[in-house]
Amino acid sequence: MRNAFIEELVALARKHPQVALIVGDLGYSVIEPFAEEFPDRFVNAGVAEQNMTGLAAGMASEGYHVFTYSIANFPTFRCAEQIRNDVAYHELPVTVVAVGGGLAYGALGYSHHAVQDYALMRTMPNMVLAAPGDPMEVRAAMRFLVENPGPSYLRLGKAGEPSFHTAPPEVAPGRWLKLRDGEPDRAFLSTGAGLQIAMDWAVTPEHAGREVYSMPLWSMAAKASQAEMLRTRSDVITVEDHLYDGGFGSWLLEAKALDQSLTCAVRPRALDPVVCGTVGSQATLNRLGGL
Repeated sequence: MRNAFIEELVALARKHPQVALIVGDLGYSVIEPFAEEFPDRFVNAGVAEQNMTGLAAGMASEGYHVFTYSIANFPTFRCAEQIRNDVAYHELPVTVVAVGGGLAYGALGYSHHAVQDYALMRTMPNMVLAAPGDPMEVRAAMRFLVENPGPSYLRLGKAGEPSFHTAPPEVAPGRWLKLRDGEPDRAFLSTGAGLQIAMDWAVTPEHAGREVYSMPLWSMAAKASQAEMLRTRSDVITVEDHLYDGGFGSWLLEAKALDQSLTCAVRPRALDPVVCGTVGSQATLNRLGGL
């Protein structure tokens, strides 16, 4: 996903002179193509993520669409006040990019686990969450964000994720993308790295015949559009590499609660907090956490 991100960012920057990138003194071996081609639109803010976000907001107020880039929790929780006051409140085109969502940096411990980021970012007014499930969804999400500038959060995997799409799909906040056919009333609905997990589960005897969907873009405003999709189904299992509280499953349950006539069961599958105190590989921690 990191490679798809930088390739797409370079391509978008060639078309859109307002696209800029700020990093927090990391991303080496990834971000060089952008830095070399657009040195006047690239800034290394150093190990100062809060300043990075304030700088991004200032540049955005002058017409740039700024992508800030760092690992997991560093551009989100460390910068929560700046995102809240400087970016979201002013509806500025800043895309906060977190690489290594979920437990991708599992071996580095809790400081690098992004398992509460959905809960934080989705409460920010005007914020669009982009959690692509494969490299093609990364490209699609970035194109949407640049064409629809505003406060946004792009959550990436680390590296080596498989592609489930053959080309970038058409995306929009709240849109379900079908990846696997099955019984139309039973579905997996994933976001981010949950797509890989849902695809694996869909071939097990327990879940045979269940459709698989991905939702790479979602937002506070997109909840209202979910009733149409839930009305024709009896059972939806959401899948995410995030804690249960405040995550994607909670978001869909809130969407369901907006329409009391909906009878579809929404059952979130997410991480148990036991992973917060544990160090291990991403696969090990996902198993420990219930995924």
